[in-house]
Amino acid sequence: MAPAMIDPQIFDQLKSKLEEDSKVHKSLSEIIDQLETQIAYAQGLLSRIHGTPRPEYPALLQQIEVPIRKEIEQIGELSKLASNYPYYKYNYRWSRHTQDAILTVLLTAWIGGMATTTSPGELGRLLTLEQVGDIFQVPINVKDRDVFHLTTEEYLLAVTNLTDELSRLAVNAVTLGDRELAVRISSFVKDIHAGFQLLNLKNDTLRKRVDSVKYHVKKVEDVVYDLTLRNLIPSKESA
Repeated sequence: MAPAMIDPQIFDQLKSKLEEDSKVHKSLSEIIDQLETQIAYAQGLLSRIHGTPRPEYPALLQQIEVPIRKEIEQIGELSKLASNYPYYKYNYRWSRHTQDAILTVLLTAWIGGMATTTSPGELGRLLTLEQVGDIFQVPINVKDRDVFHLTTEEYLLAVTNLTDELSRLAVNAVTLGDRELAVRISSFVKDIHAGFQLLNLKNDTLRKRVDSVKYHVKKVEDVVYDLTLRNLIPSKESA
């Protein structure tokens, strides 16, 4: 009788690995689905800023920070699970969702929320990546070990989305009669664009998204230019 050419244990081992991967994917999906739900809820509330006068922001912020606290909890659960496995094996599963979660925090902070002892709740703040990491209670840019973390790329992609959202807010602020807010947004978006020009970007996706920021700048500049032509911007605001 001829000896077996293939050890059957090879496929037994492969089967075990596939089953383990399937369990990990399922566990990740459960957490990510819950995170996605809270992100969608926060984004829905944040979309109300486009029709809400600025004096009413504090009441809106109280509502927004409820799902954000849930986001923090879900990212904590995700970090606990994901840190047991190689980071780059599964990070594609949650990267887009972490970008969206970062955006909700950035936009909430920009309109005056997410106040801390070191970062008071003032309009127009841009949280740093370190501050975002502190809010979510997870590390950032970890290179020496396989643990869940937030990356610079995720943060920068979220910032490009922030400029897009603010350019839309500038238009709607004028509709609500808040011309000063449109001017502040114009200054902020220009500063972000100038900051991006200092970066030597290698990531093609990130570079394309950063290129789109110039269109957000132009959109807001057109709003301010129209206000200027109509002499609707007081000189102190223009300055």
